[in-house]
Amino acid sequence: MNLETLQLYCDVVRLRSFSRGAAAHEVSQSAASQAIQQLEADLDVRLLDRSKRPFTVTPQGRHFYDACRELLHRYAQARARIASSRTRLDGTVRVAAIYSVGLHDVSRHMQPFMSAHPHAKVQLECLHPHKVVEAVINDEADIGIMSYPPALRGLAVIPWRSEKMMLVCHPAHRFAKRRLVLPQDLNGEKFVAFDPDLGIRKAIDRSLKQRNVKVNVVMEFDNIETIKQAIAIDAGVSILPRPTVLKETEIGNLAAVPLGIPDLVRPVGIIYRKQKHLSPTVTRFIESLRKTGATHAT
Repeated sequence: MNLETLQLYCDVVRLRSFSRGAAAHEVSQSAASQAIQQLEADLDVRLLDRSKRPFTVTPQGRHFYDACRELLHRYAQARARIASSRTRLDGTVRVAAIYSVGLHDVSRHMQPFMSAHPHAKVQLECLHPHKVVEAVINDEADIGIMSYPPALRGLAVIPWRSEKMMLVCHPAHRFAKRRLVLPQDLNGEKFVAFDPDLGIRKAIDRSLKQRNVKVNVVMEFDNIETIKQAIAIDAGVSILPRPTVLKETEIGNLAAVPLGIPDLVRPVGIIYRKQKHLSPTVTRFIESLRKTGATHAT
């Protein structure tokens, strides 16, 4: 038993999939399954119930999962403190992010980073996509984090992750129990859309148009949180990035169904001014974000 095996087990449980957990560690599904079987043998307990599809986590498996997460978290903190003791980081990292990424992702990375580097501070501001770009260009933010980052001459873009897009609907909607929603199923469907000037709206419209699908747009909003509220009152369906609806689907407020457009993903990137010198603290914060980007891509 080693830390890598414990991390593999946590990822398989978190992603609810042997194949995706294995892919995250760049090993075969068979190797992942064998590693967890060996873990169960070492502990003399069944962690996963494989008789069901998808598998379920046993009570002992859930307890072990929580303990492993705590252990791995403390180990990461210890390593970060050791690294920070070698090179002291200080100053402020000014981050401008779109709401869906800032509220759900960046905010939870701030405290661990500042705990590892007590003399550093991360300042987060959630803005409309256009305002994120302006904040970076005007040097009001050191970095910006946004979907569909623009290819502007003065900006550098670091790809962060790609998020799978899902069909999101009310739990009582006829699509909610589907295993897959095909593009043609959306013809004439009441649709809660993004504002026309947003990159995500253009990508969705382009993808639907290529498949000769025309939805009935009943509402338009400039942010995901408001779209989710509209779906929750059954105003219509929408297409949203999977990570942004995980909380709502877990508690049953919304349903997210795979969409038969596998190439439709939301790219998220980190932007900064090309001519700007990034401090060691800003550079280290970017590195910490990039390490977690691939893990939360789906």
